[in-house]
Amino acid sequence: MSTNMRAVVMDQPGGPEVLHLAEMSKPSLQTEHDVLVRLKAAGVNPIDTKIRDKAAAYPVRLPAILGCDGAGVVEAVGSAVSEFQPGDEVYFCQVGFGARFGNYAEYAAVDEKLVARKPTTLSFEQAAAAPLVLITAWEALHDRARIHPGHDVLIHAGAGGVGHVAIQLAKLAGARVATTVGSDEKAAFAEAVGADNTIFYKEENFTLALLDWTDEQGVDIVFDTVGGEVFEHSFTAAKVYGDIVTLLQPGSDVNWTVARQRNLRISFELMLTPAYLGMSEAMRAQGEILKRCAELFDAGKLQVHVDRVLPLGEAAEAHRLLHSGAAKGKVVLSID
Repeated sequence: MSTNMRAVVMDQPGGPEVLHLAEMSKPSLQTEHDVLVRLKAAGVNPIDTKIRDKAAAYPVRLPAILGCDGAGVVEAVGSAVSEFQPGDEVYFCQVGFGARFGNYAEYAAVDEKLVARKPTTLSFEQAAAAPLVLITAWEALHDRARIHPGHDVLIHAGAGGVGHVAIQLAKLAGARVATTVGSDEKAAFAEAVGADNTIFYKEENFTLALLDWTDEQGVDIVFDTVGGEVFEHSFTAAKVYGDIVTLLQPGSDVNWTVARQRNLRISFELMLTPAYLGMSEAMRAQGEILKRCAELFDAGKLQVHVDRVLPLGEAAEAHRLLHSGAAKGKVVLSID
């Protein structure tokens, strides 16, 4: 059996052109709790492009293999692993920090806490598209904002990877959901996954539209996946004592006056925190989210949209597609 594998590697930070196919050593089980997965597909996420662009800002080693999301078949398990065995179809999210590599490759050694059985109703490509956005949206809505039935929720960029999953999770929680979109096509897509109100942010003031939608009260929760001015403008769209959860770091020029006057609770969502800080139980909690969502997929209550599937060797093109903002849902690399 070969000890090498194909992988997309970056030797230095830069644009998409730094990504290239190479032969790398096949990973081995690092601990007794590891699972070796023969990957069938890898999801592509904005964090991949950020690490590619500014590798020094992250705990990655060069040459690096990018990719957090993966789906495939278990090939081997560590001596302490009891939940999985060779032949199991699984999906997971594990970022390539420290001694770990990412998933733009034929194999990955993954901590079992992060692994869940693949939803039986999803293809490997669909399953590989799901983990990071599922965990991000779930943590933002349930753990940060404490979503409840009857809440009014604004999800920015509802046609995006995180956005289209967040719409569905908010609806499943019993909320009424508004979202911002940039085109008729993206509006139709957001409505198809459950949005009650689509706001064309290029043509109308989303704050005024939301105040009209909520009888001037504002929404209970704003989930900001865009950042920049959108974050600050969202302060007046939120209900007094409401929640704003953002994926981005606010700029130093943010005027916090309205947020303070309205007594808003501002939360951050970075699903990479457990990997950054080595938080074992938080990692386990993320694996549990994937297990719960697998049940929702198989019950027909949740879907993930794959906009494009590209072969592994076209990872650079996948990054360019992500940069363009044209994709609805997710972009995936097929490794077979």
